[in-house]
Amino acid sequence: MTQDEMKKAVAEAALEYVESGMIVGVGTGSTANFFIDGLAKLKGKIDGTVASSVASADRLKGHGIQVLDSNDAGQLPLYVDGADESNRYLHLIKGGGGALTREKIVAAASDKFVCIADESKLVDVMGKFPLPVEVIPMARSYVAREIVKLGGEPVLREGFTTDNGNVILDIHNMEIMEPVKLETTLNGIVGVVTNGLFAIRPADVLLLGTPAGVDKLE
Repeated sequence: MTQDEMKKAVAEAALEYVESGMIVGVGTGSTANFFIDGLAKLKGKIDGTVASSVASADRLKGHGIQVLDSNDAGQLPLYVDGADESNRYLHLIKGGGGALTREKIVAAASDKFVCIADESKLVDVMGKFPLPVEVIPMARSYVAREIVKLGGEPVLREGFTTDNGNVILDIHNMEIMEPVKLETTLNGIVGVVTNGLFAIRPADVLLLGTPAGVDKLE
């Protein structure tokens, strides 16, 4: 199976978690796009969706799927999204597409978070994928200096602005041995909106695409 075929397989496996009458939280990225395309076949079954980015909202609307404001939707029964890295504790790095803050909001507001990824995303120690941090523009330089003190190498994501109007610093060359602790520390830096570690609220289920099929980690 190609990487895209594995992504499509896990996206289709995630559709099994969709139940009648649900409002479904939907993530952002290439794997989430396969889920959105599959969800189009079930659009008569659900009551709507909450999207974690403008791009996902546009793709959902393109399929004729209703997109609701998260403030109107209330607590969500299900959130489905991809990841840039995962460990075996289902701690994740997300935000390669820059939607980490809205993804984290939807994840926090959901009862069950199903993460869909291909096998290349599963690692023993996270951090090879640069960790995104969304930052208020005024605080960019200050936050970068604080990240250096933590042992990371922050790099501004050039030419990129989040849906919230902020910038992203990607932290390179940091082995993340204590994801919960690092997530808390980064979020405590003044000017940080949030960071791409999903460890305080990890995934509940990881559907992992492999050449032999879909593995489930819980």
